[in-house]
Amino acid sequence: MNICAHLTVLLASGLMMAGTVVAQDVADTIYSGGPILTMNDAQPTAEAVAVKDGRIIAVGGLAEVEAYRGEATDDFDLNGRTMLPGFVDSHSHVVMGGLQALSANLLAPPDGEVTDIASLISALSAWAEKNAEWVDQAKMIVGFGYDNSQLAELRHPTREDLDKVSKDLPVLIIHQSGHLGVANSKALELAGITASTKDPAGGIIRRDQNGEPNGVLEEYAFFDVLGKLLARLGPEGLEAFAAAGAELWARYGYTTAQDGRSSAGAVDALKAADAAGKIKVDVIAYPDVLEAKDFIEANVSRDYDGHVRVAGCKLTIDGSPQGFTALRDRPYYDPVGDYPPGYAGYASISMEQLQDAVDWCYEHGIQIMVHANGEGASDMLIAALKAAQDKYGRKDIRPVLIHGQFLREDQVDSYKALGVFPSLFPMHTFYWGDWHREHTVGPVNADNISPTGWVRERDMMFGTHHDAPVALPDSMRVLSATVTRRTRSGDILGPSQRVDVPTALKAMTIWPAWQQFEEDDKGTIEVGKLADFVILSDDPTAVDPETLVDLKVLTTIKEDEVIYEAGK
Repeated sequence: MNICAHLTVLLASGLMMAGTVVAQDVADTIYSGGPILTMNDAQPTAEAVAVKDGRIIAVGGLAEVEAYRGEATDDFDLNGRTMLPGFVDSHSHVVMGGLQALSANLLAPPDGEVTDIASLISALSAWAEKNAEWVDQAKMIVGFGYDNSQLAELRHPTREDLDKVSKDLPVLIIHQSGHLGVANSKALELAGITASTKDPAGGIIRRDQNGEPNGVLEEYAFFDVLGKLLARLGPEGLEAFAAAGAELWARYGYTTAQDGRSSAGAVDALKAADAAGKIKVDVIAYPDVLEAKDFIEANVSRDYDGHVRVAGCKLTIDGSPQGFTALRDRPYYDPVGDYPPGYAGYASISMEQLQDAVDWCYEHGIQIMVHANGEGASDMLIAALKAAQDKYGRKDIRPVLIHGQFLREDQVDSYKALGVFPSLFPMHTFYWGDWHREHTVGPVNADNISPTGWVRERDMMFGTHHDAPVALPDSMRVLSATVTRRTRSGDILGPSQRVDVPTALKAMTIWPAWQQFEEDDKGTIEVGKLADFVILSDDPTAVDPETLVDLKVLTTIKEDEVIYEAGK
């Protein structure tokens, strides 16, 4: 090689080392033109992001990222709007969220218009008339989201109330907690529930003074009836729910959704909808370990099949705190309804069932997520986890506490010692904070529901969730509630449990990504990670925290593809 050629090679090599981009690094898209919050502590903000083949190849200053531009590179102008990593769902039920999206809206304001039993009946009747074709095909009427604590009568509707909607078709309405429901006379008949039907294990069939079922069903009594009625819809019905749920999650900026307490049928429906191109977000499924051990063992994986993967086990110990079915370690403060003195709720499963399920997951090295709302349920879970870890060792399965609404501070210490990741529910402070203060735990203990402050004092990561369809998968409501803890009445429930906006955003991005073993691909805007983004109307770190709930999700992007755009 002559000296000129040698100098040419050295010069080319030096230019590449100095930052000249080789052809394979040319970006498909460059995002710039607004604040970019990376959720990466090493580089919290950026001016621009370059993406190729659905992954991030550069993050930094605009001039730096411009080096990745090629002739075919597209520009995505943020126009002053704020970009963050796509939200990662810490806990919810995306398939049942599809049921919520397709059924009658029975939510109270601000998410719906039901304020009393008359308006509930009216909403159901109007929905049935508007959706006559669906009702005719399904041969049932379904409503979601009623909340007895928000009805003027402060009671559950009854079978007689729902018979006013229809006596010929089954009518089933689902409580906002998802742990209770009400069936009309036809639905009870089809489910085979009569005065002689015994309460199932872990559930209660409420009865009138004559011993007849009054239509209100708790926990496993409700789940049994719901399953029987939804089975009438067949696989196509579940597939429609899966697609509708995934679309709803994307609308609120979630690029990763969860199907907690899933089933083999729900996973099959998700995969079928995905194969048909109807699932645009990633969905992580956790089937019920009491019902699907063989299915879990055969399908659990860290890798996606399309947009769907089975990630581990789900287990449910107790029920709903606002519905007084969560298991406490003391009596409820002032429960509304016909409860015996000293009533403290109940467990949905036995300690033997719990220990067997936890042991099985540890033995097989499979992640387990456990629903435990009351202090009594957490006592059970802590004991089971300690026993499993003593027996099988501290396997890195990242066990998850779901909800933990009522926790003692010593239980937070125990969860930290056991390596448990808490997926908390601070949105409860808005929807049921006043109810908790007045009826479930009282004014002193209400301040410490969903104790994010206690968790951060111990330097623990945590996730925040909406538990949709318990509430809409409203990411900005989650963010607002975590930061402000404002109740419906405007009270601040537990000022010491509030966290700042950056912490609350981590609980919606990088921390739940870690929770689900996906921190290498999601949760921050970093080189090498998926180009999963959400674009908001304003910078949540720059606005008055009291206005966080007013921020809008404008665009959701999954692997460099726009999957939701407001107004379109």
